[in-house]
Amino acid sequence: MASKHQVSFTYLSQEDLLDAGCFDIRMAMETAEKAMLAIEDGHVLFPEKIVQIFNQASQERINCLPATLLDEGVCGVKWVSVFPDNPRRHDTQNLTAIMILSEIEQGFPIAVMEGTLASNMRVAAMGGIAARHLARRDAKTIGFIGAGEQAKMHLIAMKAVRPGLQQCRVASSTLAEEEQFIAELSPLLPDMAFTATATNAREAMETADILVTATSAQAPLLKADWVKPGAFYSHIGGWEDEYAVVQQADKIVCDDWETVTHRTQTLSRMYNEGLITTHDIHADLHELVSGHKPGRESDSERIYFNAVGLAYIDVAIGLAMYRRATSAHAGRQLDLQQSMIFEHADIINQVRL
Repeated sequence: MASKHQVSFTYLSQEDLLDAGCFDIRMAMETAEKAMLAIEDGHVLFPEKIVQIFNQASQERINCLPATLLDEGVCGVKWVSVFPDNPRRHDTQNLTAIMILSEIEQGFPIAVMEGTLASNMRVAAMGGIAARHLARRDAKTIGFIGAGEQAKMHLIAMKAVRPGLQQCRVASSTLAEEEQFIAELSPLLPDMAFTATATNAREAMETADILVTATSAQAPLLKADWVKPGAFYSHIGGWEDEYAVVQQADKIVCDDWETVTHRTQTLSRMYNEGLITTHDIHADLHELVSGHKPGRESDSERIYFNAVGLAYIDVAIGLAMYRRATSAHAGRQLDLQQSMIFEHADIINQVRL
């Protein structure tokens, strides 16, 4: 019989989430849109994240990102490590995350779950939502600089909102990474033609209708003259494009401009150097979702989208995954405690004075 003071939670591994059908990009986009509308209505608590950077040059870091969804009665936090050199130095992934969800009636945890899947899906979901509003409806070609997990997720999201995409070109730091990207994505998207560019970024991006940079580089990889009129550019990483890409854009949209100004993206650098101001930003993404501002207004507009990542979207997607997984009876129930400290019958034998 459970004690009155027993506290339990659900543990969900990545495999639990996948087996329960949580790799669902449409669910992630719908959840993200709902969360963006909630924050417009003041129903989300969204404090600043805590960043601990261990190597300024490589940006090795661990971040703590909290948020509370008041309508859902859930507070969550994502603990995420980003070690960009992991693939090269250790042949391991560069991003790992864990998520904790708690109810806010009594403050007890309800879930401890793998967070890398939700984190990567959040990146893709925001890019997909932006493309729905900002990419040309007749987009046929997508180009990537970067071939990692976030690039792969992004392609799935872009294909979901622009099913007419027919060709994908990818450039990475090695041909092997490009070939792996194609080997993993081509079975999922059999109607798409893939091209490995042998690290030729220009070949990947020039003439593309949708451009995506998803790297850990701190260098202007994307050149302005590769971005054709009418193109939509989704900027995922830090400093990945030259300033002229921003300067020639007809519209600049962010997931959250105020958050961008405190980060290290291209837009952040330009803002801190006085090269752009708040007046140069067309909208935050939630304003397009709510209809308060327009998205694409002509086929010739070059549109620049920058997402830095918003914790409340991660928490919302994590909560949606938790609910789907528990409805599928996935995961394990674990005890945080079976009773309060001084209720243990043998506490006298446990105390060390």
